[in-house]
Amino acid sequence: MAMREIILPETKPALEWINGRAVQKVSPQRKHALAQTGFAIALGTWARTTGAGMVGTEWRFQVAPPGEERRPLVPDVAFLSYARLPYLVQLETEVPRVAPDLAVEILSPDDRSKDVEEKVRVYLAAGAQAVVLVDTAEQTVTIRKSTGTQRLARSDVFQHESLPGFSMSVIDLFTPPQPK
Repeated sequence: MAMREIILPETKPALEWINGRAVQKVSPQRKHALAQTGFAIALGTWARTTGAGMVGTEWRFQVAPPGEERRPLVPDVAFLSYARLPYLVQLETEVPRVAPDLAVEILSPDDRSKDVEEKVRVYLAAGAQAVVLVDTAEQTVTIRKSTGTQRLARSDVFQHESLPGFSMSVIDLFTPPQPK
């Protein structure tokens, strides 16, 4: 029996398939947008410098945990390594059919916790190394892996074994640029 694949129309903001229904992503407000941009710039600079893979924002993935339907998820920031999907394949693939190595979700006030938990479960079950949840209200970063959870405060530094040599001060995600 062929595995079912959920295909949703292209919309702005994007649609994701979560808990058996189409959910439209929210248009980010300032804190969300700044945290998303900050994470993407830092991670993208690291990926470009090391040649480890590609980083994108609002990048659609068709994700399928073993034995489950393939469904679209759109992380706020995603890192997809060349080890997971080779460079030339990534160049020709607009919508990867694998989970990103690292998915970053900036939490929004309207996010339902059961939907966030389902996205974390799906990413990890489909092979992501980690899912990073950025809470701009609490100013925390939570790293979720299949082996456990690590919560970082403003004063901590984000690092993960799937990103060798990458580090970023958590406070940078929550500090807007200052005028000169």
